[in-house]
Amino acid sequence: MTTRIDRRYANLARQNRAALVTFVMGGDPDPETSLEIVKALPLAGADVIEIGMPFTDPMADGPSIQAAGLRALHAGMTLNKTLALVTEFRKTDNDTPIVLMGYYNPIYVHGVDKFLIEAKAAGVDGLIVVDLPPEEDDELCLPALKANFNFIRLVAPTTDDRRLPHVLANTSGFIYYVSLTGVTGAAIVDYSRIGEAVVRIKGHTNLPVAVGFGVKTADNARAIAGQADGVVVGTAIVDALKNSLDKDNRATTKTVEAVASLVRDLAAGVRSARKVAAE
Repeated sequence: MTTRIDRRYANLARQNRAALVTFVMGGDPDPETSLEIVKALPLAGADVIEIGMPFTDPMADGPSIQAAGLRALHAGMTLNKTLALVTEFRKTDNDTPIVLMGYYNPIYVHGVDKFLIEAKAAGVDGLIVVDLPPEEDDELCLPALKANFNFIRLVAPTTDDRRLPHVLANTSGFIYYVSLTGVTGAAIVDYSRIGEAVVRIKGHTNLPVAVGFGVKTADNARAIAGQADGVVVGTAIVDALKNSLDKDNRATTKTVEAVASLVRDLAAGVRSARKVAAE
């Protein structure tokens, strides 16, 4: 049984273009505004939406996304409210794939079986859980796959050819290639090396490879879109949101449009890459 993620990537492959995968933190800066933002993303050109599950100890995230998680927690965001956000989104959009991204602790506390049942009912398509290695697949990955979720893995430049098959063994949906070592929001990467990394990963899998970390502008997105199946943007979007808030970190009339405007620019960059290649 295919998922929305599988169908979206297959459709984009037929169009010969990469996906724009956008990350926002669920509940940032507040649950109501967060829902407006998520609804605005597909209209602005997002092909896949990653929604962060706020957590108090986000060890793999840089300062911007850590701050976004804290804003969301301070605004009362919970895992239940994150699932409710997806439920509300699905009332008006039954096509755009939704991936929940975060850490295992909140899911473990919630209860794995309960979480999977409720996430499926809400309309979630995939999971990225950054602190569960393949050795822990019994915890969440295998139950999620059985429940027809895509379980998406991160692959780093340090993941060598001996390790790669273990990482990819139960991966589905797409591969998220982290194009640099470190936390989210780090410096721009050397894009000239991304193509060879994508080719190396594809030597081990038929899954689409999306590339993230360090993507901030339409030019960055265009550079990656010509070499990969997807472009993941998180920190730049979170920063655009943050820069629209008032001094008390509350949403303003500019907040939703600040995010949508950047995503439109990124989408234009992604969409222009394959057109240039085709010409």
